[in-house]
Amino acid sequence: MAAPVKILHLHSSFSLGGKEARAVRLMNAFGDRARHTIVSGVPDALDARASIAKGIAYEIAQTPPPLTGRPSVARYEGIAQYMRKFDLVLTYNWGAIDGVMARRVFAKGAPPLVHHEDGFNADEAGGLKVERNIYRRLALGAAHALVVPSEVLEDIAIRTWKQPRERVHRIVNGIGTAYYAQKPEPKAIPGFVPNARQVVIGALAGLRDVKDLTALVRAVGGVSGRIKLVIVGEGPERANIIQAAAAMGMADTLVLPGFLDRPYRYIGYFDILALSSRSEQFPISVIEAMAAGLPIASFPVGDVVKMVAPENLPFITEAPSEVRLRDALQALVSDPALRASVGAANQAKARAAFDEGVMIARYRDLYEGALGRPGALTLT
Repeated sequence: MAAPVKILHLHSSFSLGGKEARAVRLMNAFGDRARHTIVSGVPDALDARASIAKGIAYEIAQTPPPLTGRPSVARYEGIAQYMRKFDLVLTYNWGAIDGVMARRVFAKGAPPLVHHEDGFNADEAGGLKVERNIYRRLALGAAHALVVPSEVLEDIAIRTWKQPRERVHRIVNGIGTAYYAQKPEPKAIPGFVPNARQVVIGALAGLRDVKDLTALVRAVGGVSGRIKLVIVGEGPERANIIQAAAAMGMADTLVLPGFLDRPYRYIGYFDILALSSRSEQFPISVIEAMAAGLPIASFPVGDVVKMVAPENLPFITEAPSEVRLRDALQALVSDPALRASVGAANQAKARAAFDEGVMIARYRDLYEGALGRPGALTLT
């Protein structure tokens, strides 16, 4: 058997979110055909490693060159030299774009590189920055391919970043949909006690400003009925979310259990998934909720309108408005039969369109093509 492929992952952060969950799922799928080295631009943001399957060969880089800082030939050279130890380099989002630029500046002897763009943080949620667009245009010419999950990002890559259409690959996110049909595990959500008389509104999100979870708290605060709001995730906005809940008189309504892996273990406790982000592309949390048979109440971000079943469209707001999100939630909270019918339609679409098998095969083909080694990542 050929030696395992040595893959370097340059992440803006390795704290579990959509892109990290997908990257880990691919690592697990490649099994012993690859060895992985992970660099996180935020050194302590590493909790996604908990989802890496037992037996997968990986390491967290201990002394990698810095991925961020002022443009510097010396820093680019250090990154390029580090990358030459590997067969394939995978870079993720703006926080790792200097890895792509390093390959452009020091291309000699560099391994193939595939860049992934999954969306934008709060600083670009309201509009892309001109200087970053220019930088991306310059850097991305060095990538073998650019991967995006949504039609919105595909259009940006081609029109704004001026990337050749043939090098832009739109691969929609996928999950193991069958896992999400199971009953939730007892006590899977710390601090949450199921109550059949309550409607549970759930959110799966990093507690970051761009997710605008304080807006979700305010929207839920305006909904009448017996409600519990469960926000699964961790991040710097925790205190602000708690403060918003206290201001709305919702201290007993909100549950913040922190980060919990394997959402299929607990998402079945939710009755509705809510999404209040100001910037998304193809959120995995929406697919997970659809696979679990839930209706989605969401702002109209990224490809969400195209992701959900037609029956769910009335609950995707026309604009990112707290009042409209409240109204969408109210309609679902008030009508159990409506929740069930919309959730069933979402589940059918998730199983047909978003199962992970197709996603894994497309990424495997792309990476093997970059390597020029068909079958290199295929388990036998």
